[in-house]
This record gives sequence, structure tokens and C-alpha cells, in this order.
Amino acid sequence: MKHTEDFKREAVRIALSSGLSRTRVAADLGIGKSTLAKWIVNYRPDEPASGPQADLARENERLRLENRILREEREILKNDPGRLSACAA
Repeated sequence: MKHTEDFKREAVRIALSSGLSRTRVAADLGIGKSTLAKWIVNYRPDEPASGPQADLARENERLRLENRILREEREILKNDPGRLSACAA
């Protein structure tokens, strides 16, 4: 599968700023860990983000991860009605 340059850059940004392991980022994006490592070498930003921008980027990534987890939990509950009634009791 051919990925766009934007996808590769975004994958590198997530890998470098999310605080997640590269194995986890690669798995979440559906790519191999070695592929992600190659992209990091090729697409690493020249200047690391600093100051308030870096803080905002980390917070955005944390919130994206939290949203993804909450969506997954919601899907689990939505697809298992027995679990939902047990939680409500």
C-alpha cells in the first residue's frame, strides 16, 4: 500500500510527540514498526518544537488518545448489551 507524504509526516509527528511507543503508534496506524522507523529518519523535522507549541502538541496527542480509547470503550458497550445492563446495576 502506498502512503501519501502527508500521512508519513503525520505518522512521524505522532511518533515523536505522542509519548506512545513506536510499536504502539505503528500498530495504531496499521504500518510496520520498521516502516515507521524509516519514515522517522526521512521525515524528522529539522527543528524540534519548543515552548508552548510543544505543550499544545503533547496535549492534543493526549486528548486524541483519550478520545480513541473512549470511542473503543463505547463500541464495546454498544456491541454487548449484557455488559451494559450489568454496568447500570
